[in-house]
Amino acid sequence: MAFQGASPAAELIGITRNPVPGGAICGTFASRDGLQIRYARWDTTAARRIGTVCLFHGRTEFIEKYFETIGDLRRRGFAVATMDWRGQGGSSRMLKNRSKGHAENFAQFDDDVRRFMSGIVLPDCPPPYYCLAHSMGGHLVLRLAQTKVCWWDRIVLTAPMIDFAQTEKRKGVIGLGAEVLTLLGFGDSFIPGGKAQLWERAPFDGNPLTSDRLRYERAQDVLRASPGLGIGAPTIGWVQAACASIATLASTAFMDSIRVPTLIVAASNDQIVSNAAMERFASRVKNCRLIVVSGARHEILMERDQLRDQFWAAFDAYVPGSTLLPRRLEQPEIAL
Repeated sequence: MAFQGASPAAELIGITRNPVPGGAICGTFASRDGLQIRYARWDTTAARRIGTVCLFHGRTEFIEKYFETIGDLRRRGFAVATMDWRGQGGSSRMLKNRSKGHAENFAQFDDDVRRFMSGIVLPDCPPPYYCLAHSMGGHLVLRLAQTKVCWWDRIVLTAPMIDFAQTEKRKGVIGLGAEVLTLLGFGDSFIPGGKAQLWERAPFDGNPLTSDRLRYERAQDVLRASPGLGIGAPTIGWVQAACASIATLASTAFMDSIRVPTLIVAASNDQIVSNAAMERFASRVKNCRLIVVSGARHEILMERDQLRDQFWAAFDAYVPGSTLLPRRLEQPEIAL
């Protein structure tokens, strides 16, 4: 496996409202099919060391969007290791049109995580290992939680993409349509109506992601500083791959195979993923708990402080040793 040190492709982008947390070590590693996957890791800023949190983002997201969360974790005593998914952020794109969010199958993501864990996390980050993942990242983490070798002692998922927030009838039509169009050679095309415009560049009013204007606009500022981090709508191929993987997660055999203690934190006002699917999943999987943050939209970690605080209270109660240290030991807050 090839690993590279810091490079223009691996550089983390800091702006006044969102500075790069100090002590970052970043680089790229090669995927099985030759893509460059960007990663970054940090040591804890606390006097004690209680392990490492592996942080995985949602579709369209990038490492820079989670600088505030990385600071929150480091102050609790965790090292943090994270990566950009193939096809987004600072990682290689799969198509010539960089704005297309594409995937051929979700097994490719599985292999990227295995390389990240074996090449970045296990050699250089202190155990025990925990996982925090959002949306599509939560879906991909669950795919690996049922394998024979799972690295994480506990998993915390925010609004995981166990299923889309659509009616059952519409989901069936979407999945069948994406499969047919992919077979006909349209897998690399945007979904009907899909555009290169990024969600993060849309107006704040009426957005389905967060009710916090400052955090929403902060993400927009990062993309204005480095437009290459962003992507637009998914391709038909991505939808087909996602639907196939969603069907896998919904199977009884899959759910029965998960043994890692898992906490799902759902947003009551989620318009992106299905809360009903999370409830069914949590009720079926052993050692899985579900809590709902009332009033939150899809991106719980980008929400208003009173909603984020509810998440962190649940996280601290669930992950052994996690608690926020006295403020005199913390780093300065990241400016919003």
